[in-house]
Amino acid sequence: MPKLNTKVKGKVKVKVKVKVKGKAQAKARAWAELLRLPALFTVPGDALAGAAAAGAARPNARTLLAIGSSLCLYEAGMALNDWADHAEDAIERPHRPLPSGRVRPASALAAAGALTAAGLALAARAGRPALTVAVPLAATVWSYDLTLKRTPAGPLAMGAARTLDVLLGAAATTGTTRAALPSALALGAHTFAVTTVSRHETQGGSALAPLAGLATTGVLAWRLTRGHTTGRRTAGPSPSAEASVPGPGLKPVRRTAGAVGSARLNPTNLSGPTNLPSPTNLSGSTPLPGPASALHTALTITYAATTARPLFHATLNPSPPLTQRAVGSGIRALIPLQAALTARAGATGVALLTAALAPAARSFARKVSVT
Repeated sequence: MPKLNTKVKGKVKVKVKVKVKGKAQAKARAWAELLRLPALFTVPGDALAGAAAAGAARPNARTLLAIGSSLCLYEAGMALNDWADHAEDAIERPHRPLPSGRVRPASALAAAGALTAAGLALAARAGRPALTVAVPLAATVWSYDLTLKRTPAGPLAMGAARTLDVLLGAAATTGTTRAALPSALALGAHTFAVTTVSRHETQGGSALAPLAGLATTGVLAWRLTRGHTTGRRTAGPSPSAEASVPGPGLKPVRRTAGAVGSARLNPTNLSGPTNLPSPTNLSGSTPLPGPASALHTALTITYAATTARPLFHATLNPSPPLTQRAVGSGIRALIPLQAALTARAGATGVALLTAALAPAARSFARKVSVT
């Protein structure tokens, strides 16, 4: 009898452990859906593209801080988005984490607040220049989710948020944003187009939005193929930039115009040559070498191919499933677009690193939806 009781107790313990593990996995999946984790792979490329466009030869400690800040603010927007939409989702998307009861609305709102605070804290730790960009970025995210989403200004707000995210990387790495503005506007234009299409993803019925998105893709791809030159500058940080370094491995910050190319990932090794020309004077730009030009062209084609076909199908048949597919492809197309812009700036190694995020994003998106 004692042996039998021991066996019964053992079986009960196993069942309890399995049940607890199952609940934990279900909760983790619910939060992954709420935060749309596969979309996170589209975030690091913003800061990397901004840094490259501003003249940085490679990422440095401040670039990594910018990426961390961007990730926090991006996920804050995801949580806040579902909190603001939970009543509407109860009708149109009852399977989403909030209307299905898998995540409490109060928890989503608390997560949005905590992630926003973390993003701003990282930017502040990185320095005043980064915080100067991060504050309007956070304000844009909250304004979009709470008020602008259902207004004509909604897509503009999303485009502005992506533009600011790119500029955050530039400011954190080099202390200046002007040289990165064209790349930032390119990513902002793509985001504007995808957001415009997404406004019809639950009901469909509009061929104009995907057609406009298709035109935007064509224009951006054409612009990317023009002038394969790099404005790469090599320089070390100025004294004021050095003073703004937050410390080992933290977050994105804006720096003064000196800090750029030879800064390395080691936050204690940020010195370098000082022959940095003005960001507004890129007359010394040189054509991309053959392999870099080939990579830039390949990435541009990948970007166009990723988004053009789904948008074309949605134009022919603007049904909810095809519109949602076009939106998902548009989100994933951000990665090759970021990589193409980075390669255009001459940072081929960083471009390859950015492009490598695409397979992971596709794999993860099969398990968790990004729309």
